[in-house]
Amino acid sequence: MEQEDVWDADVARHYDTPGTDMFAPAVLDPAVERLAQLAGGGQALEFAIGTGRVAVPLAARGVPVTGIELSPPMVEQLRAKADEASIPVVVGDMATTRVPGEFAVVYLVYNAISVLLTQAEQVECFRNAARHLAPGGRFVIELWVPDLRRLPPGQRATVFTSEPGYIALDTVDVLRQQVVSHHFRFGDTGGAELFRSPHRYVWPSELDLMAQLAGFELESRHADWSGTEFTAESPSHVSVYRIPPAR
Repeated sequence: MEQEDVWDADVARHYDTPGTDMFAPAVLDPAVERLAQLAGGGQALEFAIGTGRVAVPLAARGVPVTGIELSPPMVEQLRAKADEASIPVVVGDMATTRVPGEFAVVYLVYNAISVLLTQAEQVECFRNAARHLAPGGRFVIELWVPDLRRLPPGQRATVFTSEPGYIALDTVDVLRQQVVSHHFRFGDTGGAELFRSPHRYVWPSELDLMAQLAGFELESRHADWSGTEFTAESPSHVSVYRIPPAR
């Protein structure tokens, strides 16, 4: 399953859910506020910019935002909100694609680093972030913490959402740290739509080692964008890595 095939035109058309889910103000506003603070008046680069969920409100805050995005259909949806002059986007792989400029912050949100399906690609993503940052610049990652405690021995799947008309489950390959998320939506006529996306999960300690290999230091880690303490029970984290001011 190639990522180019996952994030196709149909998915892009239905990706935005204005005002709800990950577009809800309670989810989105703290992320935009924190990223604006970290940019500190400098430029921001978003890896996997998608339809501009974060980039559009961040640019509206006065932060110059550039993006890298693998899926042309996702960029097409972004263009309905902001033109190329407002938010420049380069179509390409976030692990290798280079864009002009030097940035104060590079960010990668909502588990997007997990769509890189090998450890080597994820390490290259860190190195690519470092190439774009000014001395003292920061790389910000939002990522879920694998909850393998929910996976009984011998069982490969766990249901993580069950609502009327919607069920979502993960199938897990613990040997290769691979997860495929399956989203089933049921219509009134008895039919169902299925969307699947593959991921490679990463433990926080492994992420920290990737950062070290790319020349970063861990500056902070919280459970969310509002600065809640990160604990062993936290289901996700926001980690801020920094390039030392003197390289």
